[in-house]
Amino acid sequence: MIKSILIANRGEIAIRIARTASRMGIKTFGIRTKKEPNAVYLQKVDQIVDFPETDGSVPEFLDIPNLVKLAVDNHIESMHPGYGYLSENADFAKACRDAGVIFIGPSPEVIKSLGDKIIAKEIAHRSNVPMVGGTLGGIPNAEEAVKEANRIGYPVIIKAATGGGGRGMRVCYKESEVKQNYELCTAEATTAFNDPTVFIEKFVVNPKHIEFQIVADKYGNVVHLGERECSIQRKHQKLMEEAPSPALDEELRAKMAKAAVDLAKEAHYESLGTVEFLLDDNRNFYFMEMNTRIQVEHPVTEMITGLNLVELQLLIASGEPLPITQDDVKLKGWAIECRINAEDVQAGFTPSIGIIKNLRLPSDNNIRIDSGVRIGTEITPFFDSMIAKLIVHGKDRNDAINLALHSVEHFHVTGVKTTIPFDKAVLHNEVFRKGDFNTSFIETELKDLVYKEEHEELIAALLAVSQYNHDNDFAQDNTENGEQAMDPWVLQKRIRHL
Repeated sequence: MIKSILIANRGEIAIRIARTASRMGIKTFGIRTKKEPNAVYLQKVDQIVDFPETDGSVPEFLDIPNLVKLAVDNHIESMHPGYGYLSENADFAKACRDAGVIFIGPSPEVIKSLGDKIIAKEIAHRSNVPMVGGTLGGIPNAEEAVKEANRIGYPVIIKAATGGGGRGMRVCYKESEVKQNYELCTAEATTAFNDPTVFIEKFVVNPKHIEFQIVADKYGNVVHLGERECSIQRKHQKLMEEAPSPALDEELRAKMAKAAVDLAKEAHYESLGTVEFLLDDNRNFYFMEMNTRIQVEHPVTEMITGLNLVELQLLIASGEPLPITQDDVKLKGWAIECRINAEDVQAGFTPSIGIIKNLRLPSDNNIRIDSGVRIGTEITPFFDSMIAKLIVHGKDRNDAINLALHSVEHFHVTGVKTTIPFDKAVLHNEVFRKGDFNTSFIETELKDLVYKEEHEELIAALLAVSQYNHDNDFAQDNTENGEQAMDPWVLQKRIRHL
């Protein structure tokens, strides 16, 4: 078993990794940066190492040489990249291996193959996984792009061969749009991923986005852990996830799961991985890509399987065989995850910078909150705007939706704007509640991006007065219930019951 681990990440995922590793008897190391010297995640590790002085040209969690040097200099046996940053960077995985540091994830060769969408499509083709029509190779110039788009038939989508997150992607509905979008995609791909290669494929209009979690060991054993529904998204960015998907029955689930497992086996995959599919209106599914890391939304899978995915990662990296077989995996109940970000929804989901002044979280046996903030935490422009992930587990989908709605109504943050009003709008929406939605949901079904509370103006006014009094130490004890008489959360609760 691995004895020590350097967590090359921050925030809630660093805490998530540290807790599991510590429970397994693995010594955990966290990285302190000058941008977050008092970050909450630093309190959850066994030992803190300081990121070295640099010229700042490369962000700390993207600095491969210094991250590897931290592990080597402190005699740390392994490296966990979390998600984002370098988690799908083949050069990072190779640098770790070359330095004798165990990389918690698949091999550099597999990361490189599956990170290149063109190579990944070739692997999917060899494993007979359904794909949309398109080019198998890169497009060398704009003229060839027009030719291929006309051959495939509109609409088409131009995609960067490497990278993701919605960057380097443009949809073309007619020939006149292809040349300009080709130039835009190659430029964006060069800037974002240092690789201008793009390809073209048929664009599936308003599909569902469904992904399958797989886990594979070093001995050829591959198991799927069911699917996640990820169609609530904006500009290809996921905002809310659930498991299982309301779109699948057992027959379709089995077909998609087999495709995911077959692809992983063809790629000689090991560690956690996610195979992503598009599902059209005729219930045809197509391979989109494979993510070679733990996903932000992994907790919903944990909730319905009872498995700890980080623990499985660490066991596999230690050379252990999978402790489960496919027959051991049972999907129980329904889980929903709301990403609580510090963003101003009405201003186009722009980051909201500031200090968290108040924070009150819902609590229940079926509520899980993964968070890396506390009162006093500063939300800076340097890092991702996520405040927390709110995950609930119900006996069925309706139960999970109601619990999620109850939870966001009792999730209170002041000091920054958050996406909580957006989460409420989705959870109240009848189309969402019926489960009949796709990736166009926000544009076509959500009339308002935020849910407006009853008595909202009165609540806002009283909260402002409450905060003013609290900041000036004018709050008085309430002898009846032991809480501050001007506690904003108590006021809000009372107003709702008027």
